[in-house]
Amino acid sequence: MHTLRHVIQNQKLVHAAPTATVFEVAALMSKARVGCIPVLEGDRLVGVFSERDLMTRVVVEGVDPRSTPVSSVMTREVITASLDDRVERCLDKMRSCGCRHLPVVAEGRVIAMVSMRDLMRDEIEEQVEEIRGLREYIHQA
Repeated sequence: MHTLRHVIQNQKLVHAAPTATVFEVAALMSKARVGCIPVLEGDRLVGVFSERDLMTRVVVEGVDPRSTPVSSVMTREVITASLDDRVERCLDKMRSCGCRHLPVVAEGRVIAMVSMRDLMRDEIEEQVEEIRGLREYIHQA
């Protein structure tokens, strides 16, 4: 099973400042086609803002996204992952906290955001490789 180092090798981090408005962050997320974004104050992770936060804390509550800073509606309690965490460990973390995204931290800095989709894609690719190898082995026997 791969580690996150393998899963995130081609990712570029998209992040927001706590002072950005919800509208600006939602537009950034839409442009980057991501469902969750880390909120950084300098290099320090202060929270994450997800599509779920947008729906439950902004849309349903009738909050104005153009005037509301993302810091007032973001998730502050964040579970993180490290580069050496295995995919299975990250999936366990997501299941236990009920989230679909984990910021990946290295040397105290957020370097990527990994989604459940990223992890499942990696898992499927690994299984396809294993099946291919088993088929080759069977045909050689």
